[in-house]
Amino acid sequence: MNKLKKSFWITLGIVAIFFLVLIVLSSVLQLGEKLRQIHVYVEYTFYGVSGILFIILFIRPLFLVVFSPTFSMDSLFSEEENANKNYSMYKKVTRNLLEEEFIEDESKALLTNALSKPLELKTELSKVFDSSIKKELNKIIVSHAESIFMTTAISQNGRLDAIAVLTINLRLIKELVIKCGFRPTYPALGRLSFNIFTSAIIAESLEDMKFSELFPQSSINALGEIPLLKAVTGSLAQGSGNALLSLRVGIICRNYLFMNLKGLTKREIKRMAFAEAVTLFPKVIGESIKKVPKRFKQLFGKIF
Repeated sequence: MNKLKKSFWITLGIVAIFFLVLIVLSSVLQLGEKLRQIHVYVEYTFYGVSGILFIILFIRPLFLVVFSPTFSMDSLFSEEENANKNYSMYKKVTRNLLEEEFIEDESKALLTNALSKPLELKTELSKVFDSSIKKELNKIIVSHAESIFMTTAISQNGRLDAIAVLTINLRLIKELVIKCGFRPTYPALGRLSFNIFTSAIIAESLEDMKFSELFPQSSINALGEIPLLKAVTGSLAQGSGNALLSLRVGIICRNYLFMNLKGLTKREIKRMAFAEAVTLFPKVIGESIKKVPKRFKQLFGKIF
Protein backbone atom coordinates (compact mmCIF):
# COMPACT_ATOMS: atom_id res chain seq x y z
CA MET A 1 0.00 0.00 0.00
CA ASN A 2 2.88 2.32 0.87
CA LYS A 3 4.56 1.63 -2.50
CA LEU A 4 1.25 2.25 -4.27
CA LYS A 5 0.88 5.60 -2.51
CA LYS A 6 4.43 6.61 -3.46
CA SER A 7 3.82 5.60 -7.08
CA PHE A 8 0.58 7.60 -7.10
CA TRP A 9 2.32 10.83 -6.01
CA ILE A 10 5.23 10.34 -8.39
CA THR A 11 2.77 9.77 -11.28
CA LEU A 12 0.67 12.77 -10.22
CA GLY A 13 3.81 14.91 -10.11
CA ILE A 14 4.80 13.86 -13.64
CA VAL A 15 1.28 14.59 -14.90
CA ALA A 16 1.36 18.00 -13.17
CA ILE A 17 4.69 18.85 -14.84
CA PHE A 18 3.26 17.75 -18.21
CA PHE A 19 0.28 20.10 -17.85
CA LEU A 20 2.54 22.93 -16.66
CA VAL A 21 4.56 22.52 -19.86
CA LEU A 22 1.32 22.62 -21.87
CA ILE A 23 0.30 25.89 -20.14
CA VAL A 24 3.62 27.50 -21.07
CA LEU A 25 3.59 26.08 -24.62
CA SER A 26 0.02 27.27 -25.20
CA SER A 27 0.89 30.79 -24.04
CA VAL A 28 3.99 30.94 -26.23
CA LEU A 29 2.10 29.73 -29.33
CA GLN A 30 -0.74 32.21 -28.78
CA LEU A 31 1.65 35.14 -28.51
CA GLY A 32 3.71 33.83 -31.43
CA GLU A 33 0.63 33.86 -33.68
CA LYS A 34 0.02 37.51 -32.80
CA LEU A 35 3.66 38.40 -33.52
CA ARG A 36 3.35 36.76 -36.95
CA GLN A 37 1.19 39.73 -37.97
CA ILE A 38 4.27 41.94 -37.57
CA HIS A 39 6.63 39.60 -39.44
CA VAL A 40 7.27 35.87 -39.63
CA TYR A 41 10.89 36.36 -38.49
CA VAL A 42 9.66 38.18 -35.37
CA GLU A 43 7.60 35.10 -34.57
CA TYR A 44 10.55 32.74 -35.11
CA THR A 45 12.85 34.96 -33.01
CA PHE A 46 10.28 34.95 -30.23
CA TYR A 47 10.10 31.12 -30.33
CA GLY A 48 13.89 30.92 -30.15
CA VAL A 49 14.12 33.27 -27.16
CA SER A 50 11.22 31.46 -25.47
CA GLY A 51 13.00 28.11 -25.95
CA ILE A 52 16.18 29.43 -24.33
CA LEU A 53 14.23 30.93 -21.42
CA PHE A 54 12.29 27.67 -21.02
CA ILE A 55 15.55 25.74 -20.65
CA ILE A 56 17.00 28.28 -18.18
CA LEU A 57 13.87 28.90 -16.09
CA PHE A 58 12.18 25.47 -16.22
CA ILE A 59 14.37 22.60 -17.44
CA ARG A 60 17.59 23.57 -15.61
CA PRO A 61 15.97 24.04 -12.13
CA LEU A 62 13.99 20.83 -12.64
CA PHE A 63 17.11 18.79 -13.45
CA LEU A 64 19.08 20.34 -10.56
CA VAL A 65 16.34 19.31 -8.12
CA VAL A 66 15.64 15.83 -9.54
CA PHE A 67 19.30 14.78 -9.70
CA SER A 68 20.27 16.07 -6.23
CA PRO A 69 20.80 13.45 -3.47
CA THR A 70 18.08 12.78 -0.91
CA PHE A 71 17.58 11.34 2.55
CA SER A 72 16.26 7.75 2.42
CA MET A 73 13.57 7.56 5.06
CA ASP A 74 12.05 4.29 6.27
CA SER A 75 9.62 4.29 9.17
CA LEU A 76 10.23 0.56 9.70
CA PHE A 77 13.67 1.32 11.16
CA SER A 78 14.24 2.49 14.72
CA GLU A 79 15.63 5.99 15.28
CA GLU A 80 19.16 4.63 15.75
CA GLU A 81 18.90 2.36 12.69
CA ASN A 82 17.54 5.27 10.63
CA ALA A 83 20.45 7.45 11.78
CA ASN A 84 22.96 4.75 10.80
CA LYS A 85 21.25 4.28 7.44
CA ASN A 86 21.49 8.00 6.62
CA TYR A 87 24.86 8.58 8.30
CA SER A 88 26.76 9.26 5.07
CA MET A 89 24.15 11.85 4.05
CA TYR A 90 24.25 13.46 7.53
CA LYS A 91 28.02 13.87 7.21
CA LYS A 92 27.70 15.35 3.72
CA VAL A 93 25.04 17.83 4.87
CA THR A 94 27.12 18.71 7.95
CA ARG A 95 30.20 19.46 5.84
CA ASN A 96 28.07 21.73 3.64
CA LEU A 97 26.70 23.54 6.69
CA LEU A 98 30.16 24.02 8.22
CA GLU A 99 31.04 26.18 5.20
CA GLU A 100 27.95 28.38 5.53
CA GLU A 101 28.38 31.79 7.17
CA PHE A 102 24.85 31.85 8.62
CA ILE A 103 25.62 28.89 10.95
CA GLU A 104 26.87 30.10 14.36
CA ASP A 105 30.36 29.06 15.53
CA GLU A 106 28.91 27.29 18.56
CA SER A 107 26.63 25.18 16.35
CA LYS A 108 29.54 24.39 14.03
CA ALA A 109 31.59 23.16 16.99
CA LEU A 110 28.76 20.88 18.15
CA LEU A 111 28.32 19.48 14.64
CA THR A 112 32.06 18.86 14.31
CA ASN A 113 32.17 17.01 17.64
CA ALA A 114 29.21 14.82 16.61
CA LEU A 115 30.58 13.86 13.18
CA SER A 116 31.62 10.39 14.32
CA LYS A 117 28.31 9.58 16.09
CA PRO A 118 25.30 9.05 13.76
CA LEU A 119 22.47 9.48 16.28
CA GLU A 120 24.11 12.44 18.01
CA LEU A 121 24.81 14.05 14.63
CA LYS A 122 21.16 13.66 13.66
CA THR A 123 20.13 15.33 16.95
CA GLU A 124 22.54 18.24 16.45
CA LEU A 125 21.39 18.73 12.85
CA SER A 126 17.81 18.90 14.10
CA LYS A 127 18.79 21.61 16.61
CA VAL A 128 20.69 23.59 13.96
CA PHE A 129 17.63 23.36 11.70
CA ASP A 130 15.48 25.04 14.37
CA SER A 131 18.07 27.68 15.29
CA SER A 132 19.70 28.68 11.99
CA ILE A 133 18.72 26.73 8.87
CA LYS A 134 14.99 27.37 9.20
CA LYS A 135 15.58 31.14 9.43
CA GLU A 136 17.88 31.14 6.41
CA LEU A 137 15.47 29.08 4.30
CA ASN A 138 12.60 31.35 5.37
CA LYS A 139 14.54 34.33 3.99
CA ILE A 140 14.69 32.58 0.61
CA ILE A 141 10.98 31.70 0.78
CA VAL A 142 9.94 35.25 1.72
CA SER A 143 12.17 36.75 -1.00
CA HIS A 144 10.53 34.63 -3.72
CA ALA A 145 7.05 35.33 -2.34
CA GLU A 146 7.87 39.05 -2.60
CA SER A 147 8.85 38.55 -6.25
CA ILE A 148 5.56 36.81 -6.95
CA PHE A 149 3.61 39.53 -5.14
CA MET A 150 5.29 42.34 -7.12
CA THR A 151 5.11 40.51 -10.47
CA THR A 152 1.49 39.36 -10.30
CA ALA A 153 0.26 42.60 -8.72
CA ILE A 154 1.71 44.58 -11.64
CA SER A 155 0.72 42.12 -14.36
CA GLN A 156 -2.93 42.25 -15.40
CA ASN A 157 -2.83 39.03 -17.41
CA GLY A 158 -3.87 35.74 -15.81
CA ARG A 159 -1.79 33.57 -18.14
CA LEU A 160 1.35 35.63 -17.50
CA ASP A 161 0.65 35.40 -13.76
CA ALA A 162 0.47 31.61 -14.04
CA ILE A 163 3.83 31.46 -15.84
CA ALA A 164 5.41 33.83 -13.30
CA VAL A 165 4.13 31.72 -10.40
CA LEU A 166 5.40 28.56 -12.09
CA THR A 167 8.93 29.81 -12.84
CA ILE A 168 9.45 31.63 -9.51
CA ASN A 169 8.23 28.66 -7.47
CA LEU A 170 10.53 26.34 -9.42
CA ARG A 171 13.43 28.68 -8.75
CA LEU A 172 12.42 28.76 -5.07
CA ILE A 173 12.58 24.96 -4.76
CA LYS A 174 15.88 24.88 -6.67
CA GLU A 175 17.47 27.43 -4.31
CA LEU A 176 16.20 25.61 -1.21
CA VAL A 177 17.66 22.34 -2.52
CA ILE A 178 21.00 23.98 -3.41
CA LYS A 179 21.21 25.67 -0.01
CA CYS A 180 20.66 22.34 1.78
CA GLY A 181 22.61 20.16 -0.63
CA PHE A 182 19.89 17.54 -1.02
CA ARG A 183 16.30 17.22 -2.27
CA PRO A 184 12.99 15.79 -0.96
CA THR A 185 12.05 12.22 -1.88
CA TYR A 186 10.44 11.55 -5.28
CA PRO A 187 6.92 11.15 -3.80
CA ALA A 188 7.43 14.48 -1.96
CA LEU A 189 8.57 16.07 -5.25
CA GLY A 190 5.39 14.71 -6.83
CA ARG A 191 3.32 16.44 -4.15
CA LEU A 192 5.30 19.66 -4.64
CA SER A 193 4.80 19.52 -8.42
CA PHE A 194 1.06 19.18 -7.86
CA ASN A 195 1.14 22.15 -5.44
CA ILE A 196 2.98 24.28 -8.02
CA PHE A 197 0.49 23.21 -10.70
CA THR A 198 -2.51 24.20 -8.56
CA SER A 199 -0.80 27.50 -7.63
CA ALA A 200 -0.30 28.30 -11.33
CA ILE A 201 -3.95 27.46 -12.12
CA ILE A 202 -5.18 29.58 -9.20
CA ALA A 203 -2.90 32.44 -10.30
CA GLU A 204 -4.62 32.46 -13.69
CA SER A 205 -8.07 32.48 -12.07
CA LEU A 206 -7.21 35.32 -9.67
CA GLU A 207 -7.22 37.84 -12.52
CA ASP A 208 -10.71 39.08 -11.68
CA MET A 209 -10.46 38.82 -7.90
CA LYS A 210 -11.32 41.90 -5.87
CA PHE A 211 -9.39 42.92 -2.76
CA SER A 212 -12.63 43.02 -0.76
CA GLU A 213 -13.20 39.34 -1.54
CA LEU A 214 -9.83 38.44 -0.05
CA PHE A 215 -10.14 40.73 3.00
CA PRO A 216 -13.88 41.39 3.55
CA GLN A 217 -13.60 44.12 6.21
CA SER A 218 -15.99 47.04 5.83
CA SER A 219 -13.21 49.62 5.60
CA ILE A 220 -11.44 47.72 2.80
CA ASN A 221 -14.76 47.21 1.04
CA ALA A 222 -15.23 50.97 1.08
CA LEU A 223 -11.76 51.52 -0.38
CA GLY A 224 -12.50 49.00 -3.09
CA GLU A 225 -15.48 51.04 -4.25
CA ILE A 226 -13.42 54.21 -4.89
CA PRO A 227 -12.95 54.28 -8.70
CA LEU A 228 -9.28 55.35 -8.63
CA LEU A 229 -8.39 52.67 -6.11
CA LYS A 230 -10.47 49.87 -7.57
CA ALA A 231 -7.82 48.73 -10.06
CA VAL A 232 -5.08 49.04 -7.43
CA THR A 233 -6.94 46.97 -4.84
CA GLY A 234 -7.71 44.33 -7.48
CA SER A 235 -4.01 44.06 -8.32
CA LEU A 236 -3.14 43.82 -4.63
CA ALA A 237 -5.63 40.98 -4.25
CA GLN A 238 -3.98 39.01 -7.06
CA GLY A 239 -0.48 39.62 -5.73
CA SER A 240 -1.49 38.78 -2.16
CA GLY A 241 -3.22 35.53 -3.08
CA ASN A 242 -0.31 34.34 -5.21
CA ALA A 243 2.28 35.32 -2.58
CA LEU A 244 0.40 33.35 0.10
CA LEU A 245 0.33 30.26 -2.12
CA SER A 246 4.04 30.64 -2.85
CA LEU A 247 4.80 30.83 0.87
CA ARG A 248 2.90 27.58 1.37
CA VAL A 249 4.82 25.84 -1.43
CA GLY A 250 8.15 27.00 0.01
CA ILE A 251 7.30 25.94 3.57
CA ILE A 252 6.12 22.50 2.41
CA CYS A 253 9.38 22.05 0.47
CA ARG A 254 11.47 23.17 3.48
CA ASN A 255 9.68 20.73 5.78
CA TYR A 256 9.95 17.89 3.24
CA LEU A 257 13.71 18.45 3.18
CA PHE A 258 14.00 17.91 6.92
CA MET A 259 11.07 15.61 7.66
CA ASN A 260 13.49 12.76 8.44
CA LEU A 261 15.35 14.84 11.01
CA LYS A 262 12.21 16.30 12.60
CA GLY A 263 10.08 13.15 12.48
CA LEU A 264 7.24 14.94 10.70
CA THR A 265 4.54 13.14 8.73
CA LYS A 266 3.25 14.39 5.37
CA ARG A 267 -0.12 15.12 6.99
CA GLU A 268 1.50 17.28 9.68
CA ILE A 269 3.57 19.12 7.07
CA LYS A 270 0.47 19.95 5.03
CA ARG A 271 -1.50 21.01 8.12
CA MET A 272 1.26 23.27 9.46
CA ALA A 273 2.24 24.87 6.13
CA PHE A 274 -0.72 27.21 5.68
CA ALA A 275 -0.65 28.38 9.32
CA GLU A 276 3.05 29.28 9.01
CA ALA A 277 2.46 30.89 5.61
CA VAL A 278 -0.12 33.21 7.21
CA THR A 279 2.41 34.25 9.89
CA LEU A 280 5.04 35.09 7.24
CA PHE A 281 2.53 36.82 4.96
CA PRO A 282 2.59 40.28 6.69
CA LYS A 283 6.39 40.32 6.32
CA VAL A 284 6.08 39.68 2.58
CA ILE A 285 3.56 42.50 2.14
CA GLY A 286 5.55 44.90 4.34
CA GLU A 287 8.85 44.26 2.54
CA SER A 288 7.16 44.46 -0.89
CA ILE A 289 5.56 47.83 -0.11
CA LYS A 290 8.94 49.16 1.10
CA LYS A 291 10.50 48.19 -2.23
CA VAL A 292 7.86 49.88 -4.40
CA PRO A 293 9.36 53.43 -4.15
CA LYS A 294 12.81 52.01 -4.91
CA ARG A 295 11.46 50.22 -8.00
CA PHE A 296 9.85 53.44 -9.27
CA LYS A 297 13.01 55.41 -8.51
CA GLN A 298 15.09 52.91 -10.51
CA LEU A 299 12.54 52.99 -13.35
CA PHE A 300 12.44 56.80 -13.64
CA GLY A 301 16.21 56.93 -13.19
CA LYS A 302 16.64 54.77 -16.29
CA ILE A 303 14.13 56.86 -18.26
CA PHE A 304 15.67 60.22 -17.41
